[in-house]
Amino acid sequence: MKKYVAVSLLLSIAGLGQAAPTELKLATWNLEWFMTPETLRALTPACSPADAPRDGARRAVPCDVAHELARSREDIAALKRHARTLNADVVALQEVDGPDAARLVFPDYQFCFSGRIAVQNNGFAIRRGLPFVCAPDIADLSMNDDVRRGVELRLFPNTPQELRLLSVHLKSGCARDSLDSTRPSCSELARQVPALERWIDAQAAEHMPFAVLGDFNRDLRREPAGASLWAEIDDATPPEADLVNTAEGQAFQNCMPSQTFSGYIDYIILGRKMADGLVKDSFGRELFPPKDAQRRKLSDHCPVFIRLRVADAARGAG
Repeated sequence: MKKYVAVSLLLSIAGLGQAAPTELKLATWNLEWFMTPETLRALTPACSPADAPRDGARRAVPCDVAHELARSREDIAALKRHARTLNADVVALQEVDGPDAARLVFPDYQFCFSGRIAVQNNGFAIRRGLPFVCAPDIADLSMNDDVRRGVELRLFPNTPQELRLLSVHLKSGCARDSLDSTRPSCSELARQVPALERWIDAQAAEHMPFAVLGDFNRDLRREPAGASLWAEIDDATPPEADLVNTAEGQAFQNCMPSQTFSGYIDYIILGRKMADGLVKDSFGRELFPPKDAQRRKLSDHCPVFIRLRVADAARGAG
């Protein structure tokens, strides 16, 4: 099994003693089954057929991924250029096979990743020089590693500017149905909600500025009447668990001309304290260049981002 930096509280030595920057650019990006080419080649002979049951305790890839999403050196170079254009300080990552893979796209960053053995993992890319701690995985979100764990990142730890971020990748297949639907995917998503809410409430109870970033696999802006994910987590109990969806009121944009999606599922959600630092009109989506989108195997997601004033986000923390 690989060793990951998120096994226990691990302090990044780089950047300690540096003052917190005035502003941060935060982003989230699902890189769609991203792994090193060597890893994909090694896993392809034993790939899983379409009807195989999920097994989060095994390193495996679906056969369609193995045969249709093998990325060339040029594909990876295009993703690396896009990361450079994004130029974010911290990127919550999903569907990435750990630091070795992430480093191909983010060569000048440090990383926190979950310790789940499966290929799809959550994590963070952190610009080198920013002080951080990789907290233990939020394993309860994974339902015994059947799906993805949560990854907690603490920026500027043990200082008045400490910020807590959670990278999530929630269960797919229930984008707009009620959580109490009889569809199995909705039942699984509903089972993840209490773990997510516990993490949010714990940060709020500690008066810590926090954010949840990632692929929610849920159109939070168009949930149906009835049991909704947003209503469950945005209950203002404790009071600082009053949440802000930074995509609210923003026009939706597809990542590339060939896509026909109609709403966001990637979000940056801020707690009430963190939202004090949100730079007005800073929400955006870094679209793929049309030529790269046409010629290269990139991802079915592209980054969304915001800018955050650190001092305002951390005001009154602790």
